[in-house]
Amino acid sequence: MDFSFTEDQNSIRELVKQVLTDIVSDDSLKALAREGKWFHERAWKQLADSEMLGLAVPEEYGGAGMGLTELCLLLQQVGRTVAPIPALETLVSAALPLAEFGTAAQKDRFLGGIVRGETIMTAALVDSGSRDPLNPSAVAKVDGEQGRVTGRFCNVAYADRAARAVVPARSEDGAVLLLLVDPKADGVRLAAQKGTNGQPLWLLELDDAPVGAADVLGGPGRGEEALRYLVDRTNLGICAVEYGIAEQALFMTANYSGERKQFGVPIATFQGVTQRVGDAYIDVQAMRSSMWQACWRLDQGLDARKELAVAKFFATEAGARVVAAAQHVHGGMGFDRDYPLYRYFMTSKNLELTLGGTQETLAGLGELISE
Repeated sequence: MDFSFTEDQNSIRELVKQVLTDIVSDDSLKALAREGKWFHERAWKQLADSEMLGLAVPEEYGGAGMGLTELCLLLQQVGRTVAPIPALETLVSAALPLAEFGTAAQKDRFLGGIVRGETIMTAALVDSGSRDPLNPSAVAKVDGEQGRVTGRFCNVAYADRAARAVVPARSEDGAVLLLLVDPKADGVRLAAQKGTNGQPLWLLELDDAPVGAADVLGGPGRGEEALRYLVDRTNLGICAVEYGIAEQALFMTANYSGERKQFGVPIATFQGVTQRVGDAYIDVQAMRSSMWQACWRLDQGLDARKELAVAKFFATEAGARVVAAAQHVHGGMGFDRDYPLYRYFMTSKNLELTLGGTQETLAGLGELISE
């Protein structure tokens, strides 16, 4: 059986790699930081102009009509360059459930703008009242166009720029709803937060925020299915970004250890360094294999709960080991905030915590295995 990527998939990977490598440089990221900005708008626009933002959007809405594999190839390159763009939030957490569960009117309203890079969307999945994103504590009452939703969510990325935030909630009878909430509407309050990696995040507080039947994603009775679909693909997307981060951190470490000399020889010739980098290489391959296995099963519409749990475990555990090894091999340079590796370490840690950490992931995997 041939597990290699197709010619089109390889072309997509190389194009995204070229675009992001050329634009998202260390200098450009430092320039953004000096300006107090985070969003790399030029990179986002160039991906839109290259027709890469619509990889998984149906063709009738201007997209390429491809699948998760192509989207994860893009996310891998986002991680490899630690590009500060809303690829995960907009292309995965919003566009995918919109394309799968949205009404014709919802798709017409948002998907074309996403493909063109004009519309940013996000998702509120860190519920202040529940540790389980599949069990929302927010409460909604939707009655025609006069509905309201109340809830509190933290760590919502790009909420200040988003046209809509995808918000999970429960109806009065306990049914799960997935709602498209306008972050600028009455009854919505945004409070600034900051991620582990310095990324601007937002506390999203909803106090009888307006929602109507036209804002329900998935329709009656499909909210739970739509939420599971969103959470699974968001977790996979995080694993793909984390894989890209670890892959690049390993590449940087291998180059550095081959150039850095002590006692007149490259430190790569030292047994301790060689073993540490070798272990990191094995970890990166484990991240790669587990992520693509989960991706394939989701892309085929198969149950991927166990495979996703394995991918999450390696993204958190192995990912943390890789960036820690990279820092240690780099010595003092690895802890210098002005050196690019520091950005990879902090972004990796941010994603690790977002996924829930190793112990929680292992506990979930154990429950799945025991079923």
